[in-house]
Amino acid sequence: MTNTVIADMTMSLDGFIADPQDGCEELFGWFSNGPVAVPAPGSPGFAFQTSEASARHLRSGIENVGALVCGRRLFDYTNGWDGSHPMGVPVVVVSHRPAAPGSPFTFTGSVESAIAAAKELAGPSRWVGVASASIARQCLELGLLDEIRVSLAPVLLGKGIPWFADVASAPVRLSDPEIVAGTRVTHLYYKVLR
Repeated sequence: MTNTVIADMTMSLDGFIADPQDGCEELFGWFSNGPVAVPAPGSPGFAFQTSEASARHLRSGIENVGALVCGRRLFDYTNGWDGSHPMGVPVVVVSHRPAAPGSPFTFTGSVESAIAAAKELAGPSRWVGVASASIARQCLELGLLDEIRVSLAPVLLGKGIPWFADVASAPVRLSDPEIVAGTRVTHLYYKVLR
């Protein structure tokens, strides 16, 4: 069995994953609007509080993702998750700058090498998650992305950071979605058609 490479982000109805200042408050309400606790494996004592449908969505990722790939911008914005990503899995950072001394994360200079490293870290049957807009777009263009999961928030941001902007290989065709209706969010799963 080979790894499935999945990009998974929360997005506004008009296509933005953050506002112009990197704010996500309008998008992330679904992480705390329900009665079901979903512990974050990499953050002991912390749990998301979601609807049952969104809890199934989160558990699917927690149970199946074996490694994550992100860009340096996201890594720096989150301050490297203070050394432990909430998913509790290895993280590969695509960056042309060296890692900070003592960093527990893997740094590599290209998207291709990052996906290869993440597959190795994840093991043969677990997913590789892609957690950055630019990296997800590059994976798509390189034919490395197998699935796109959109958690669609019922809000229009008007402007901000788009998820799949300027895809050079467009049009990219996707499967019909698998739909999971949560509270104040709709999770859509699309397979990338080749």
